[in-house]
Amino acid sequence: MNESPLVKVKRLPNGEGLALPSYETELAAGADVRAALPDQAPLTLKPGERFMVPTGIAIALPPGWEAQMRPRSGLAAKHGIACVNAPGTIDADYRGELKVILINHGAEDFVINRGDRIGQMVICPVWQAHFEEAAELDDTARGAGGFGSTGI
Repeated sequence: MNESPLVKVKRLPNGEGLALPSYETELAAGADVRAALPDQAPLTLKPGERFMVPTGIAIALPPGWEAQMRPRSGLAAKHGIACVNAPGTIDADYRGELKVILINHGAEDFVINRGDRIGQMVICPVWQAHFEEAAELDDTARGAGGFGSTGI
């Protein structure tokens, strides 16, 4: 297995006092990130609403790595809270604040408080491909069969 990358984390003013991303179990793939909302200003997501929740951190990934922001399974199962663009990609050259785009697919309002765990960040190696135009592509058994073409 490859050596773990070093990810530098910059705490932003709105993230003061919050825990840095952390793995909650020894073999967890995702590091939990927290909501950097004002102390006395919880966010209420009504059914169908979405919001870019700040985390109060920015990161520096090494070249050849990306961070993927994913929903937390407990929030999805218990409350219908998901990430709109899961997984959201954070590129190695991005230095702005990380935000988690949450949506409420549930039937009830969902309240997010400062410090709540709102997403999980997975650090993954990536390759940049080389693209070459071709007049034809090689044949495969699937061919041009798209959505649902391989059955249920």
